[in-house]
Amino acid sequence: MKVLHLNTSDIDGGAARGAYWMHTALKRAGLDSHMLVAEKYTNDDTVIGPKTITGGQKILNGIRQTVEYWPLKGYPHKSPGMFAPAVYPNPVIKHIQEINPDIINLHWVGFGLLRPEYLKTFARPIVWTLRDMWSFTGGCCYTEGCNRYQQACGRCPVLGSNRENDLSRKVWRRKHAAWQGLDLTLAPISQWLADCAGKSSLLKDYPMQVIPNAVDTDIFRPIDKGAARQILQLPQDEKIILFGALSATTDKRKGFSHLVAALKQLNTPLPLRAVIFGADKVSMSLDLPYTCLGRLNDDITLAMAYSAADVMVVPSIQEGFGKTAIEAMACGTPVVSFDSTGLRDIVEHLQTGYRAECFSSEDLAKGILWTLEDEDRWQQLSKCAQHRVKTQFSFEVQAKKYSQLYQNLLK
Repeated sequence: MKVLHLNTSDIDGGAARGAYWMHTALKRAGLDSHMLVAEKYTNDDTVIGPKTITGGQKILNGIRQTVEYWPLKGYPHKSPGMFAPAVYPNPVIKHIQEINPDIINLHWVGFGLLRPEYLKTFARPIVWTLRDMWSFTGGCCYTEGCNRYQQACGRCPVLGSNRENDLSRKVWRRKHAAWQGLDLTLAPISQWLADCAGKSSLLKDYPMQVIPNAVDTDIFRPIDKGAARQILQLPQDEKIILFGALSATTDKRKGFSHLVAALKQLNTPLPLRAVIFGADKVSMSLDLPYTCLGRLNDDITLAMAYSAADVMVVPSIQEGFGKTAIEAMACGTPVVSFDSTGLRDIVEHLQTGYRAECFSSEDLAKGILWTLEDEDRWQQLSKCAQHRVKTQFSFEVQAKKYSQLYQNLLK
């Protein structure tokens, strides 16, 4: 059985890393797995795609991204979140035919990797691992609370549009025509995404099975806290509150403003420090000492950051899953989040962390202190967090579920 994964990149961004890890998990399980990308950053021979370090490819990538962005120029009030119109005519079909897979597994295919119209040409079973909302909206990856994807989009808040027949409606129409009659099975990475897809006008009639993200527990595992702090040049005698994501402090969806508000409400004699990765500086006052680690580009350094922390805070407003949460838990660090979206599948309230009332900075602060103030409780949370990842979110668990799904589709 040959499986081909389609994703815009192999490891650039959270969705890309999730897709690449899944590809790695399947290879370890003995499947003939390959990955086709528009931007390749690894040296993995089973990832098919151009190296972005070459000058010519940088030019092509620039052209692709420019073509993808061009339809958005008419929306000056667009939100910073991603909106992918999928207009670039990437010659991906030719590569798929050359690879000749038995199963095609889609992941995040925006920013010019795949036009909706191409799916009908695959002539193979398709599994779509839903990592955000793009597959069933008129182009946005997250809706900012809008439910118009349940009808036909239009008047898109992400675009800052008040027009009914705007770009989101036009992309929705293209998808509506393209998604008809496909041999398609959906694999959302969280129950929240499954619920949203089930209510959507585009994908509600397709079969689906929730299969969560997974983490490599050989890499993401507890590292001695003192050693991790020494390597990262962090204090040994403070309780560390960790927060991080790509564009950690600038992506509104990641909830940094809620964290800032919560930190201002922490009333404790404990010596506290906030540590932030994914950002080089912070523009808001945190009312306590903090350290910015910048962008962490390798998994070993990420594992050290999680292991150095006493609590990981993931205050996202909308999250398809919450990969940083399982990474932290795999390293034995309890997680505090809001009781929302994909994080509900990960954080067990008062067992592996704390799920705060949406979107209460006061309860978020309460959860942080609850996690930190009792050492015996912290030790129990840490053990439960590691156990949950090993039994629910390991490579072995994920590969087994996908292997069974593929086999059922090919029978």
